[in-house]
Amino acid sequence: MIDIDKVDEFNSYRAKMNDKILAENNKILKRIFNLDTNAFTEGALDKKTKELLGLVASTVLRCDDCVKYHLEASYKEGITREEVMETLSIGTLIGGTIVIPHLRRAFEYWEALENAE
Repeated sequence: MIDIDKVDEFNSYRAKMNDKILAENNKILKRIFNLDTNAFTEGALDKKTKELLGLVASTVLRCDDCVKYHLEASYKEGITREEVMETLSIGTLIGGTIVIPHLRRAFEYWEALENAE
């Protein structure tokens, strides 16, 4: 059974905590958040490519929250299941077998995104 609340739970927590962190008015943290947001806008590389790159990096670095974020952004960009699976396969290849638990959670979250509509 796919838990479609996973998407809402992740986004609610992320938004709540980001708001709290940014309310501290720390210039460095605000600049890091801004840099992160702007790095994934259209440029020499399109947004789709940047999201897939972010997904690979997040997989290799084993950051489940980052993987979820890039999966959702990829989904919103219209990236297909096949493209995501190929991207995750590259991340798993580069990251090694230690990445497999993160691959499982990524696959589960992608299913939740597909079933959330």
